[in-house]
Amino acid sequence: MDRERIQTVSVLVYDGFDELDAVAPFEVFANAGLDARIVSPHGDGVVAASHGLRVETDADHDRPDLVLAPGGGWNDRDNPGAWAEYENRTIPQYLADAHESGATVAGVCTGGMLLAQAGLLDDRPATTHHTATADLEQAGARLADARVVDCGDVLTAAGVTAGLDLAFQLVETIRGRDVASDVKREMEYEPRGKILVAR
Repeated sequence: MDRERIQTVSVLVYDGFDELDAVAPFEVFANAGLDARIVSPHGDGVVAASHGLRVETDADHDRPDLVLAPGGGWNDRDNPGAWAEYENRTIPQYLADAHESGATVAGVCTGGMLLAQAGLLDDRPATTHHTATADLEQAGARLADARVVDCGDVLTAAGVTAGLDLAFQLVETIRGRDVASDVKREMEYEPRGKILVAR
């Protein structure tokens, strides 16, 4: 999908997700005027994040243009968390189906492992939280030394706060540099780290 056509965003959540992985990109997308929703492939209701935040999910878009998966709890193999979602495959299947339908798909932190389980990172450059890089390589991705990797239809971000960098990379290519600059100024955000564009 051409980035300029992206209007609807589904930020996936599940029990044990990392709050900042999901909420920070959500705020960037909303501030840029995109129709961003917090959704769960497990159904509507309340989801408990890894540090206790409880989030009520929205109804999902029929066919979201952009889907973002956060990480959370991977390093401890927490259940609930990204590890459990990797194992039960519900979210990876949702991601694979969305991608097959033309959506751009992104993973923040160990949310990238969910993209890997969906088969979306096979032999592609990708990044994740520094403690999960061996797992990412073992899952078939080519580890990139970057804060964000943008392969066009699939993006990954390194640990936690890199989700902001990923979101701004998307906003700049969806809404343009001026809108991205306005949102950066509004949020008092300062970019850092390398963005690898591999499209």
